[in-house]
Amino acid sequence: QLELVESGGGLVQPGGSLTLSCTTSGSSLANYGVGWFRQVPGQEREGVSCVSRTDGNRWYSDSVKGRFTIFRDNVKNTVYLKMHSLKPEDTAVYFCAAESSSVLYCSPYRLEYDNWGQGTQVTVSS
Repeated sequence: QLELVESGGGLVQPGGSLTLSCTTSGSSLANYGVGWFRQVPGQEREGVSCVSRTDGNRWYSDSVKGRFTIFRDNVKNTVYLKMHSLKPEDTAVYFCAAESSSVLYCSPYRLEYDNWGQGTQVTVSS
């Protein structure tokens, strides 16, 4: 079981940017597909973006496509989610998750992931 730790959340004005980080110790994230999900109270956790184990496949939800970028730094054992042009509707707790069953593709579905972080709050407000 991986212990994932997210960081980088905070309060930002509409139109601003944030970069979230997801890291772990003791294991290499390069051996896992990694996804970012978000959740608003009272709603289901939704997929935002994911990157495959090989780094050759990335997926973005329609709501963030063109504004968010997911990328790996295997030297730092970290997966980042760079978020630009943030909107109030991006406000949520953001979670990273990891799964080891896929190699070439990543999954946007939360049930495919069996390792989760505790989440980091992102608030977009003026």
